[in-house]
Amino acid sequence: MFFFPLSDVNPTKKNPIISWVIIISCTLIFMHQQNLNHYIEQKFILSFGMIPSVLFDIKRLSNELSIIPTYMTLISSMFLHGGWMHLIGNMTYLYIFGDNIEDALGKIKFLFFYVFCGIFAGLSQALIDINSEIPMIGASGAISGILGAYLVLFPKKDIKVFFWFLIFIKIIRIPAMYVIGFWILLQFFSLNNSEETNIAYVAHIGGFVSGLILIFILKKNISKHAKKLTKGSLPNCN
Repeated sequence: MFFFPLSDVNPTKKNPIISWVIIISCTLIFMHQQNLNHYIEQKFILSFGMIPSVLFDIKRLSNELSIIPTYMTLISSMFLHGGWMHLIGNMTYLYIFGDNIEDALGKIKFLFFYVFCGIFAGLSQALIDINSEIPMIGASGAISGILGAYLVLFPKKDIKVFFWFLIFIKIIRIPAMYVIGFWILLQFFSLNNSEETNIAYVAHIGGFVSGLILIFILKKNISKHAKKLTKGSLPNCN
């Protein structure tokens, strides 16, 4: 069985400028990676990927590789990807779910939200093995936070999903709560396969949890703003 989200049925009022900038930036950086030879690309990933043992000052990079402060790799690592499928998967999820969260929060708050979730996701992964020398890269943690926020704000909005089971292929609509709920359960069930798949499932879970918590904090402001807009948009009647 295979299913993959294609789009949501949840229009926005404003263009998701920040989401587009992130998608374009990640794509351009990945294209730059593709133009590097293998040796230079590995150096690039070591310099800008998040390495737990380096982040916690257990190990140190050489002067040649140490280009930015180690704490900044929690952010720079979000813009690197390990392959076309890694990039396309992440950017598709950001394209589908990010616009509505950006619309609800506004551009500045959304940028803060995205970066915060990405940092929390990276720290979650780093803390389970602070001695790890493997660079963590990808926007998955930050996008997991967006999924957490979407689950809170738009649980009943339909998601168009490509569904494939044996010879049965169809595009169906499924409420977001089931699509995202299935996704997060899959992350927990896949934890034991982290080393085999080289996927940072703990970062996914950490990002998702941070998104849930942060959107609840911001939700009151969103509700107040929505009420003001609704009241102001109605004509006065005597």
